[in-house]
Amino acid sequence: MERNRNMTSKINSKADIAKQFMKVIPFSAELSMSLDFIENGFAIISMPYDERFIGDLSTRVLHGGAVSSLLDSCGGAAVMCHPSVPAITSTLDFRIDYMRSATPNHRITAKAECYHVTRSVAFVRATAYDEDESRPVATATGAYTVQKLSDKV
Repeated sequence: MERNRNMTSKINSKADIAKQFMKVIPFSAELSMSLDFIENGFAIISMPYDERFIGDLSTRVLHGGAVSSLLDSCGGAAVMCHPSVPAITSTLDFRIDYMRSATPNHRITAKAECYHVTRSVAFVRATAYDEDESRPVATATGAYTVQKLSDKV
């Protein structure tokens, strides 16, 4: 009981909930994702280049699945901190357009904005880039559930 009270006092805002969410998702930790910014429906998450996630050994380019996971996680974080969203979310639909390969040995960053929320669905736009922010690696659009914490428990 005391442990739950301490945990609740630490999670006192939507941003705190999203930060805790990132810590408990195993693949976020495995990919070394870092929540760099989160506020009012906008999130930035980045991850370092990691040779374990190379998709093509000849070019040393990150696998598209790593980029996809980063974009989806960032989209979910943007939804979780939107002022109109009660608390938690999960991905309903996610589309990614890959523009180019991420540059090997460069950190990759995703920015996402939750731009519209209905009673049950939140909509997100996201972009992933490496050190050259003017040339996106990928763009994405997604739809996420809108649920209250009590709906999930």
